[in-house]
This record gives sequence, C-alpha cells and structure tokens, in this order.
Amino acid sequence: MATTRSAHTVWEGSLTEGSGTVTFDSSGIGQQAVSWPSRAEEANGKTSPEELIAAAHSSCFSMALSHGLTGAGTPPTKLVTSADVTFQPGTGITGIHLTVEGEVPGLDEAAFLSAAEGAKANCPVSQALTGTTITLSAKLA
Repeated sequence: MATTRSAHTVWEGSLTEGSGTVTFDSSGIGQQAVSWPSRAEEANGKTSPEELIAAAHSSCFSMALSHGLTGAGTPPTKLVTSADVTFQPGTGITGIHLTVEGEVPGLDEAAFLSAAEGAKANCPVSQALTGTTITLSAKLA
C-alpha cells in the first residue's frame, strides 16, 4: 500500500531577508526554522532544504543497505550513515556524499562495499535524486 508523508512551510518576506518554519505534519515531530542565511551561510540553529535531504537520504540508504544485507544472509548489527549535501548559491545542489560504517558479522570489506553500492543505486531517495552526483565511502567497523 502506498503512503504519503507531508510537511509544509510558512515563509514570510523576501528570500534573503525573510524566514520560514517547516512543520512535519505526518509525524508530528514539530517545527524547524529555516532561512536563506541558514542555507547559504551558517546554520545558526536553523535547518535548510539540504539538511532535510541529508536526513532523508541517510535514513533511506541505511534501510536499503540493511534490507540488502539481510536478504543476502548477512544481517547488519549496526550501520552508521551520514549524508553530506553540498549547496552552491546560484548553482544549486552540486553533490551528495554518503559515508557508511557497518558492523556485519561474516562479511568482508569487498562484499560490504558491493552491498553499499547496491543500496546507493536502489534506495528510493537516491532514485529520486538521480539528477545529482552521489558518491559513497563504505567500510566495516
């Protein structure tokens, strides 16, 4: 069954002088402030579209990798994934770098890297971001 998740943003003012609030409607986990300076300069306690993409990508990738490893008979004990989304004002998102470190009993480094590459290619967020260069670093703990 398909699911739909929702969030909304209320923005007030111009791009560079204004600010907004992102509300996570589906989960009810609250609101986060967002502004142009938090996107193009320092975060200063506010989020950005790129940070939200990084959160979505790191969690989706982790789920896809866990699923692939488990399906191959080597379920992970632990996966720690980070996603770094680079934003260049005037250009846009110029790349995403995923970094994963895993604890996977019975699996060697080459097999882990292969599984991670498969997860990078097949996680739904990666697929939604196919217009962006996505790179990967993967290693066993």
